[in-house]
Amino acid sequence: MKSMGSGHILTSKTVTPIECLHYALSLPTSVVITGIDSMQILDQAFQAAKTSGTQDKSQIAAILAKTAPAAADGKYEPFKTTPTFDSTAAHPEWLGYNPQTA
Repeated sequence: MKSMGSGHILTSKTVTPIECLHYALSLPTSVVITGIDSMQILDQAFQAAKTSGTQDKSQIAAILAKTAPAAADGKYEPFKTTPTFDSTAAHPEWLGYNPQTA
């Protein structure tokens, strides 16, 4: 799980990186991808891991409630709403479709 959606949700200013990580870590996921590109971000990931599990259901619900308006129109989820992150859209031949022979 990419807990911050390549950083797009953070641009909405509705949730913090730690909240994103806490939410992702509260789910039954196998892997939470944190996108570590600096020591500061590594320390943030360690902090989230240390404090993960201290949130109760109401705190997780509060994270979801405050991000719901930002998530409603898909603006901060281009990986779901645009072909930008969809390699298959750029390569239909992977699905057996060849537009040159259609």
